[in-house]
Amino acid sequence: LAVSRSLEHISAQVIDDQIGRTIASASSVEPALKVLLQNGARGGNTAGARVVGKAVAERVIALGVKQVVFDRGGFLYHGRVRNVAEAAREAGLEF
Repeated sequence: LAVSRSLEHISAQVIDDQIGRTIASASSVEPALKVLLQNGARGGNTAGARVVGKAVAERVIALGVKQVVFDRGGFLYHGRVRNVAEAAREAGLEF
């Protein structure tokens, strides 16, 4: 599970390193997830990060993958990055 963030958005993707292909991804810029960003949640805050983490976990679990490695992309394990990880764990991913 690789996490990438900017000031306004956050994204997460699961990559199969053996074949070098993205299996599943979720981003705060997706129209499907923008609908879920309510009550002050947006890509630039922790509430929006939780929505992205839950969405990517649900997508990859639907493909039959339950165990991943978390890659914070050099960002500190704090704030939005931490919330993506926690939401993915709560949704059923193991790492």
